[in-house]
Amino acid sequence: MQFTEVIEAAGKALDAAGVAAIVIGGLVGTIGFLRQLAEHAEFDLAYRAYRRGLGRAILLGLEFLVAADIIRTVAIAPTFTSVGVLALIVLVRTFLSYSLELELTGQWPWQKSKATG
Repeated sequence: MQFTEVIEAAGKALDAAGVAAIVIGGLVGTIGFLRQLAEHAEFDLAYRAYRRGLGRAILLGLEFLVAADIIRTVAIAPTFTSVGVLALIVLVRTFLSYSLELELTGQWPWQKSKATG
């Protein structure tokens, strides 16, 4: 097996892990949400927990997907075009990550936690 094939396999494995994290996180979150509703939990609390769980699953999945893109771009084809595309992907991922963090916690990632600060 050549180096390029190993890198491609690693990239595909990380892609699969990213998709799996999002799908499994979504399923687990949905099951938990439905379970809370079945136990007559307050809808608003169950919904907020559901959104937090989905957001965390998406963030984790994005981390895996970006890692796969980085590996493939840097190790296989480090051209200006591929690095530019990677930069755009990372920029979009960073924006999504910060937006999700703000949605989930109500504060930016660099601010102190309300519980500790």
